[in-house]
Amino acid sequence: MAYFERTGPTTFRATRHTGGAWTLDEQHIAPALGLLAHVVETDRDGRRPETGTNRLPVARLSFDILGTLPIDEVETHVRVLRPGRTIELVEATLSHGGRPAVLLRAWLVQQRDTTGIAGTPTATIPAPADTPEWDPTTVWPGGFIATAHLRRSQVAPGRAHFWVRTDEPLVDGEPVSPTAAAVGLLDIANGMTVREDPDSVAFPNLDLTAHLVREPRAGWIGFDTSVTFGDDGIGLTSSILHDEDGPVGTLAQILTVRPQG
Repeated sequence: MAYFERTGPTTFRATRHTGGAWTLDEQHIAPALGLLAHVVETDRDGRRPETGTNRLPVARLSFDILGTLPIDEVETHVRVLRPGRTIELVEATLSHGGRPAVLLRAWLVQQRDTTGIAGTPTATIPAPADTPEWDPTTVWPGGFIATAHLRRSQVAPGRAHFWVRTDEPLVDGEPVSPTAAAVGLLDIANGMTVREDPDSVAFPNLDLTAHLVREPRAGWIGFDTSVTFGDDGIGLTSSILHDEDGPVGTLAQILTVRPQG
């Protein structure tokens, strides 16, 4: 079963695989973010079906999470804020019942061959095969978490590297790029190396921003993650993103930290 089924040109129905971790009858926001990345890429390909060096891969995705989503039909809307031949800024909205729940602004940047100068000082992390299997359902409930395959090496509470993949397609019956599929897993970072027991402290994220220096390959997506709680109710989950070829970008999520009771 996919996370979403298309019901119209701009509408999709969430399946039980999107079930949330904080509240079981709401969507986990991770697949919804992947869906918005997918509709941005679909809109781009419909407007400008270029290939090769004329492609405009997604280089930055900045999501603001405006509210929760029930496991129901959602609507999407895409508009180009800054059109261009080599750079575009695109905005996409995910809504339920006319109420916006997620807002995405994405920069699309022309692809060029920079193989000769490519490089990074960022270290790789141990490969999935060299990282122990771990069951995230020991910490979190919900349909989405149950679909995730995890390998994790925990350093300390709030510090770990881990790998995530899923066997479930993002959208039923239609091709989805490796980028959109990976984006559909990114929000899991805030929860895979908790600082505090989620039954004692709630720490949902209000946003998610990813910068990608290249398109990730299909399969495992890796995270080198640190979680910080400030002393004023604000936290931050920061990750360096990897695929099996090495680092692909960065990820940040701002948190509202709420001790329970």
